[in-house]
Amino acid sequence: MRKVSREEILNIYEYEKVRPQKVQEIIELKKHRRVFIEPWVHLVFENRDTVWFQVQEMIRAERMVREEEIQHELEVYNELVPDRGELSVTMFIEIPEASERRRILPQLVGIHDHLYFHIGGKHTVRALPDERSKEDYEYGKAAVVHFLKVKFTDEQVEDFKREEVRIEISHPNYRALTILPQEVKAELIKDLTSE
Repeated sequence: MRKVSREEILNIYEYEKVRPQKVQEIIELKKHRRVFIEPWVHLVFENRDTVWFQVQEMIRAERMVREEEIQHELEVYNELVPDRGELSVTMFIEIPEASERRRILPQLVGIHDHLYFHIGGKHTVRALPDERSKEDYEYGKAAVVHFLKVKFTDEQVEDFKREEVRIEISHPNYRALTILPQEVKAELIKDLTSE
């Protein structure tokens, strides 16, 4: 999948004009790119559109106008654009109550190392977290956001298209399994086969 280019990024003024429409488009898009693994984990599968939106929102929130700042945001977020045969996942741990969050996050250290995709009865593929997730171990509590990539072989991609896909978290303190919904699977097949 092609990375987001600098030419595609709007200045703050131009973005404000189209933002209401873009927010609605992303809300609709993410409905088909989101999976909940009850009770607290929520996965969003990133693509060019979600990354473009995130860069624009960061530029807007931080009022960025300097070229080096914008370029830095692009470089950071373009890492989330998946390559062919790959999925890019943002894992959110959403525990609404602050006292519960403080109690539970230390129990979930390393959760990013326990996300698996089961394709039919043939393949199990582990998601690979980025370097920032290692800070969990250092700080003694799970971060609430993790970035992961899932890399598939050509055979696994072909089976992904045809077989049931289950997503599992097998952390000692968080065990859950869900079936990938068909509408999400259809979106992810586009990611896996995109040039």
